[in-house]
Amino acid sequence: MRSRHVAGHGWVLPFGPGSGFAAQARREWFLCVSLATCLIFWAQGTALFGRLAAPVVLAAIFAWLFAVILGSGLAVVRHAEQLALRLGEPYGTLILTLSVTLIEAMSISAVMLHGANNPTLVSETLFSVIMIVMNGMVGFSLVAGAWRHTEQRHNLLGANAYLGVIVPLAVLSLVMPDFTMTTPGPTFSDAQTVFLAIAAASLYAVFLLLQTTRHRGYFTFGESEHAQAQAQAPGEPGAPSGPVWPHAAMLLAYLAPVVFLAEQFAHPVDYLIETLRQPVAFGGLAMALIVAMPEALGAVRAARANHMQRSINIFLGSVLSTIGLTIPIMLIMSEFTGVSLTLGLQHSSLVMLLLTLAVSMVTFASGRTNALQGAVHLILFACYLGLIFQF
Repeated sequence: MRSRHVAGHGWVLPFGPGSGFAAQARREWFLCVSLATCLIFWAQGTALFGRLAAPVVLAAIFAWLFAVILGSGLAVVRHAEQLALRLGEPYGTLILTLSVTLIEAMSISAVMLHGANNPTLVSETLFSVIMIVMNGMVGFSLVAGAWRHTEQRHNLLGANAYLGVIVPLAVLSLVMPDFTMTTPGPTFSDAQTVFLAIAAASLYAVFLLLQTTRHRGYFTFGESEHAQAQAQAPGEPGAPSGPVWPHAAMLLAYLAPVVFLAEQFAHPVDYLIETLRQPVAFGGLAMALIVAMPEALGAVRAARANHMQRSINIFLGSVLSTIGLTIPIMLIMSEFTGVSLTLGLQHSSLVMLLLTLAVSMVTFASGRTNALQGAVHLILFACYLGLIFQF
């Protein structure tokens, strides 16, 4: 009757009866909710979606699927954070951003391939992710961190590396199509599309090589800075020890149902956009929230714990992986499925994107953050929401 306890969130590896397996199963109860939801929509999905014309049914199905996908994303973040503590930066954060980007790509793909074509859905979703992360998430993280620690430090080289790739990719993907003359409208020609896909994937690959090998120190604290952060947060538990595989297995277990649920979520989103004539931006906002909310909670928690570098790795890494991976995936899908894409932003969205990129470069230019910077980003986020809902 032996059991071995592993520090960090109570993982107990069973070696006989009486182990902590039951306690761990209770801790992962939401996986049962996710699997049950998959089973219900697999068996009764056609009947449920046939009643979307009833407002109550539409709202219930939308909220149900949104909550389950979001809950699964939160569980993914929880296990990715444990992997981050065990593997160290930047590998842990990289696992988190890649997992959430996979959820985003699946969600957008499902809506793209379901029902009529919404050519601006990809650009609206990418724009929404950038606004939510670089204004909402950054603002809340900076304010939450400053509330407890007044001023926080981060590695300036790491922030510059992120922004040095994010800015050109965002402009090439969402601004440049408005100014090219090869094709009418905010679109790219076939040759320009191929170039953008290769450029985005290549830049992201080079960034990953830099992040995980020769310049890994850009994305971590130096020893003296780390000691200072620990001194400012007394009582903070040390990094947990123990095996990686339980958290890796649970992360994959939570990701698996999202593949199916993202396809189901496409039905109510498509109904809102096509049948009820809601703005495409609303659909982009809904999917961006699914992507950004789990990471947002992790970033805010890291900032409150005085780990601003990890917080920056989360939100800037999220934006970079969204652009660097989602754009090539969506362009390839568009080529093989014949679904047209309109990447260029228009009017107020274009101005908000450029303003956000400019303010972000100022925010992370000094290696120190404070509440005023966070307040500026929150104002920009409120402006973005106001433009969507026109209040």
